[in-house]
Amino acid sequence: MITVMLVDDHPVVRAGLRGMLEVEADITVVAEAGSGAEALALATIHRPQLVLMDLRMPGGDGVEATRALRETLPEIAVVMLTTYDDDAEILRAVAAGAAGYLLKDATSDELAEAVRAASRGETVLARAVAGRLVRQVREPPATTTLSARELEVLRHVAAGATNAEVGRALFISEATVKTHLVRIFGKLEVTDRTAAVTTAMARGLLTPGAG
Repeated sequence: MITVMLVDDHPVVRAGLRGMLEVEADITVVAEAGSGAEALALATIHRPQLVLMDLRMPGGDGVEATRALRETLPEIAVVMLTTYDDDAEILRAVAAGAAGYLLKDATSDELAEAVRAASRGETVLARAVAGRLVRQVREPPATTTLSARELEVLRHVAAGATNAEVGRALFISEATVKTHLVRIFGKLEVTDRTAAVTTAMARGLLTPGAG
């Protein structure tokens, strides 16, 4: 059972999210919070596996709450769930330790699959978010490539390593690994780890059996 905490300052939004998630046999909502400060307090008590975090709330920023939560309880994954798809906000959230960035127009199936993926240690991005990152980092097709560090990260991902394992192997933080993955997703025009690996292999950027 995947345990989830909902963080949003609008009770009606939390009620809607709870309804969407609790029809899933493997997901249960164990707590709700209306602010970042409340989220930190309740997370300490309930220890959910994953937090769905609103980006902007009165009296606190979701990104800062994510950073504080990850520093205090690093075993808890945090996925931003917001109406804002600004490039800078996306990168801020990932750099703060968020495992993903979803938009509130996600379907119930998309939300449930994102929760499952994030609970496995994967980075998840809404398609619209991935599309914005593509436009941000896209280069002409003939010259599109990955940096040496991005290739190192992807080789470890191809070998089945989690973000934390990649970070330990490369002596970088897990947040930095996630930032690299976001940029990799954007350059390769994909939305998940598996597609990144297969696309990189198809383009000759990564050889089968890498890692």
